[in-house]
Amino acid sequence: MADRAALVTGGSSGIGLAIARALGQDGYSLTVSARRPEKLEEAVDGLRGDGLEVESVPANMAKEEEILALIERHRDRWGRMDVLINNAGIGIGGEIAEQQTKHLDMQLGVNLRAVYLTLREAIPMLKEAGAEHGKALVVNMASIAGKFGQPWLAAYSATKAAVVGLSQAAHGELSNDGVQVSAFAPAFVDTPMTDWTAGQVPKEEMIRPEDIAEAVRFLLRTSPACIVPEIQFVRPGDLMRT
Repeated sequence: MADRAALVTGGSSGIGLAIARALGQDGYSLTVSARRPEKLEEAVDGLRGDGLEVESVPANMAKEEEILALIERHRDRWGRMDVLINNAGIGIGGEIAEQQTKHLDMQLGVNLRAVYLTLREAIPMLKEAGAEHGKALVVNMASIAGKFGQPWLAAYSATKAAVVGLSQAAHGELSNDGVQVSAFAPAFVDTPMTDWTAGQVPKEEMIRPEDIAEAVRFLLRTSPACIVPEIQFVRPGDLMRT
């Protein structure tokens, strides 16, 4: 059994990879998951090259059976879960009037349903860790679009607002068991997911993935008496118009 273990979904690049690296550097044994096996292995090879202890598990988070298998692989490998980073997500833009149902369903499935199911299956291990040291942590990746709904991103905004609500409800259910649940709501972060903004928002003006990783470190350094239910990450001048 590991001394501390974390599961990171959507961990092959961007925010998820930055968080995985930070947790590994801080001594956590890692399970890192993503949908594309080749990209995941490339990312995990880099983490292992840094001397980190990592299990890679490809999973399509739209499929419940793959979520269940992911949690089981993590349990079999590490025997515990101290941190869950629900980071896998998908955004498909377009006007509401033009949005295809399959694209709506994809975003509901990955951005909300998968977050709920992964959390549900992880709760027993998280409670065990919480009972041991009082500071198990769940980070559900929402978005600033879940706080201020964005035109042309209606489905994405709706799913991310739901993640905030899910996180609030989970806090009420789990916080007395030593499990902290926090929703992260970042604005534009310099990741492949924001490549669509090319020509609109320069990458050098975006939030860094490492900024989000440092917030995870902050939460893990606070005392069990201090719970931070939500963090918004915005760029200069962006608070109400991101």
